[in-house]
Amino acid sequence: MTFMPIRSLLPLLAAPLLYGASWKEGDVRASDGARLHYLESGSGPPIVLQPGWTMPAEIWEPQLRGLSTRFRVVALDPRSQGKSERVPDGHYAERRAQDIREVAEALKLGPIVLAGWSLGVGEVLTYVAQYGTSSLRGLVLVDGEVGRDPDAQRTQAVLGMLRSLQTNRDAWGARFVRSMYKQPQSEEYLGRITAAARSVPTNTAFTLIANAFLSGKDLRPVLKAVDKPLLVVAAPGTQSQAEMVKRLHPAARVEIFAEAGHALFVDEAERFNRVLAEFASALP
Repeated sequence: MTFMPIRSLLPLLAAPLLYGASWKEGDVRASDGARLHYLESGSGPPIVLQPGWTMPAEIWEPQLRGLSTRFRVVALDPRSQGKSERVPDGHYAERRAQDIREVAEALKLGPIVLAGWSLGVGEVLTYVAQYGTSSLRGLVLVDGEVGRDPDAQRTQAVLGMLRSLQTNRDAWGARFVRSMYKQPQSEEYLGRITAAARSVPTNTAFTLIANAFLSGKDLRPVLKAVDKPLLVVAAPGTQSQAEMVKRLHPAARVEIFAEAGHALFVDEAERFNRVLAEFASALP
């Protein structure tokens, strides 16, 4: 098993600077009737990208551009996010994992590299718990939590966040989006991502957080079922989680992005694309 030479990666790294948006978009009807939207670019081995809480598929723009010269990149709008239909039900990890599977099957992607960011980490691990790894070539966990021991102080912090979400959604949401980046981003870009996040109904946003952080669900045991190559990418805020995954799954490749914020694949897009391309290219 060998990594792709760096010279072969140069087109991937230059692509965000050379090309405009060149992806296509489409919809898949989930088995419960929800309309699920996606963005797609390129051809080759498929990489499926699941964004985080309230985020749209377009946040993966650097990957849709930068990886499309070698891979078929599919970025998902989870139900009630981005351009997917706002629906009253299904805002929990098991249903959203099923949505990933149904979109991949509808697009006839075959075995995929599945990447989840933030809240999406729990959803792609739930995918493994529900469906195993036969449909995967590899798994990528991007700056999210796998599990932790009970922590009363953290529970209170989550409850406070839920309170702010309900009582001061606009101001709190704008601060949340800005907090995701360590590197400067344009006001136009920040406004676009903030508007997309705000378009998710408040009750839906509340439910997603509550299901993820207050359910008591621990996904650490799922790591034992990951028998395909595993890549863990983290910013300093979740480095302890990445190190814990490495202890539980010693074969995992771990990359720490010390100069990036939570949206590290935007802050350090070239490095992230290089790491993901190396990982995906080395898979059987």
